Amino acid sequence: MSERKPYVCPMHPEVESDEPGPCDVCGMALERRTPARAHADEAEDDDPELRDMTRRFWGSLALTIPVFALAMGEMIPGDPLGRLLSPQLRVWLQLAFATPVAVWAAWPFYQRAVASVVNKSLNMFTLIGLGIFVAYGFSLVATLAPGILPHTFLHDGVVPVYFEAAAVITALVLLGQVLELRARAQTSSALKKLLGLAAKSARRIADDGSERDVPLAEVRVGDRLRVRPGEKVPVDGVVVEGTSSIDESMVSGEPIPVEKGEGDKVVGATVNGNGSLVIRAEKVGSETLLSRIVAMVAEAQRSRAPIQRLADRVSGWFVLTVLAVAALTFALWATLGPEPRFAHGLVNAVAVLIIACPCALGLATPMSIMVASGRGASMGVLFRNAEAIELLRQVDTLVVDKTGTLTEGRPTVAEIVTGEVGEDELLRLAASLERGSEHPLAGAIVGAAEARALELGKAEAFRSIPGQGVVGVVGGTVVALGNNALLAAKKLDAGSFAEAAERQRSQGRTAVYVALDGAVRGLLAIGDPVKETTPAAIRALHGEGIRIVMLTGDAQRTAEAVAKELGIDEVIAEVQPDQKADAIAKLQSEGRFVAMAGDGINDAPALARAQVGIAMGTGTDVAMESAGVTLVKGDLNGIARARKLSHATMSNIRQNLFWAFAYNSLGVPIAAGLLYPWTGWLLSPMLAAAAMSFSSVTVIGNALRLRRVEL
Repeated sequence: MSERKPYVCPMHPEVESDEPGPCDVCGMALERRTPARAHADEAEDDDPELRDMTRRFWGSLALTIPVFALAMGEMIPGDPLGRLLSPQLRVWLQLAFATPVAVWAAWPFYQRAVASVVNKSLNMFTLIGLGIFVAYGFSLVATLAPGILPHTFLHDGVVPVYFEAAAVITALVLLGQVLELRARAQTSSALKKLLGLAAKSARRIADDGSERDVPLAEVRVGDRLRVRPGEKVPVDGVVVEGTSSIDESMVSGEPIPVEKGEGDKVVGATVNGNGSLVIRAEKVGSETLLSRIVAMVAEAQRSRAPIQRLADRVSGWFVLTVLAVAALTFALWATLGPEPRFAHGLVNAVAVLIIACPCALGLATPMSIMVASGRGASMGVLFRNAEAIELLRQVDTLVVDKTGTLTEGRPTVAEIVTGEVGEDELLRLAASLERGSEHPLAGAIVGAAEARALELGKAEAFRSIPGQGVVGVVGGTVVALGNNALLAAKKLDAGSFAEAAERQRSQGRTAVYVALDGAVRGLLAIGDPVKETTPAAIRALHGEGIRIVMLTGDAQRTAEAVAKELGIDEVIAEVQPDQKADAIAKLQSEGRFVAMAGDGINDAPALARAQVGIAMGTGTDVAMESAGVTLVKGDLNGIARARKLSHATMSNIRQNLFWAFAYNSLGVPIAAGLLYPWTGWLLSPMLAAAAMSFSSVTVIGNALRLRRVEL
């Protein structure tokens, strides 16, 4: 796959470029995929597009004021300019002042208008460029060669000019562009704040014990780093020495510091409390959680929601319709309007072109998605794309894995049940075999053996059987560890240990049989405590009418014990990893809109199969890559937050689309002069330009409200 280019259109993510500039499809300014600097206080005018538009705006404003004063001088009591300047001189002065505005300041609009025709993708700049060009071009001809124009353009014996309209329209559209670019920059504020939190250096501990500060870019995986009280954790890693409390609010949204000790993972850019830690770097550079968050949010902000297709279909025909309406407006005024008929037709056609620019319609959905993605990131909820934001609110069934999702994901050996073989020997053989496995239960068994300082042996012929357990040879003894499915496959009889296993399962523990040389000699009862936040999260989700289903490979009795404790609606237990996606499909066939929450590699197919996959940020990278939503803290409360944000975002988008449609539906007829026969009202192209710019800013302002939504 080719590397993606750094600049992308916020409205059309398929348009990419190596350099900043306009989009070939919509003409909007391309943006960086991620902020250029890692500082929250980055100056907005570092954006070259914003800098250019701002320069053109101030230049046009300085020249437009005298043009406007010259054109409207007759309306000033006493007409002071009229006593100093002749009408012809005033027109020539307007030409002199308006030309730099209509040519230099408006040049980007002409470029984008021409590009829209060449690319067969008519857009808002088609209308803006045409409107300014017609107003200025007609006035230029009327000034330099009035004799070539029909007499129907004459008013009191002269041809009226509209230099002030061309200049004011240019200045107002430039103002709208500047305000829009500044507002769009605010949508990346969440990313800039996150990037600004990153540490700038790390204190590396050398092999001889000496310490020195090094730039973050020089930190490598495996380096030992000291984190002193009050300092930021430089990279993702694991604590190898010391205890402290870490403020992880920047990635989880939770203000309460988390206690960390030896063996606990820490996240780069979080803030250390009053303890001193030594950590081992595990992920650096673009692999850190912070960098991945920024990348995911940036990608989500540039993705397109399904609802955007409606706006795209409308916009696709809208410009052609407006051009037709503008032509019809000119024709009707030129044949049926009052004198000067052609002049009236020209002015009203330009007003139609300007007020109908569909910029508000184009911004309605992308702006809300961009703001919502940033808002979610600040609360520990990462959306992979806009579709996930839109779909999450439709979920009526949540399927959850048990280990690592409902529980802490840190299982421990709670009890050892044995007969003829001693506890230590049973545990030693089991741990020696499990050292080759990456399963969470394996870690618990190995950890228990290490806690007893048992000397582990070397496992040979190791084999992992998905959904059943592991087998191998340790010191000449054939060892098999697993569940009932493994015993059935090996045709082993659990004997008296079957009853002990049932007792452990009734307490919500997982029973792992240990077979030595073809006979079951004991079992290990492994417990995994339920997360403190899980009960409250399940109550909140039930309050929203969501049915919760536990999908697990654990024994039915164990799963039911946990489900009863938490009030879970349905249990699907003893499911093989390759059967989880089938279970999701079965629920979908019943007409349910399913979200799946999991954290392991074995959950990835089910996450991808569900309408919305939700990965725990504390889980595996594979799970996160397969999911549409990632909960940084791995807390089910994040799902309730994400659903609230989904509802708020879609409501915001509907509001934006309504006002954009309503604005154009009302504005175009008024600009065409529909009210003139009854009221005598005509909409000046200058007022049309102001209204067009205001509509875009209104849509952006409404989208920015999502930054303050309660989650």
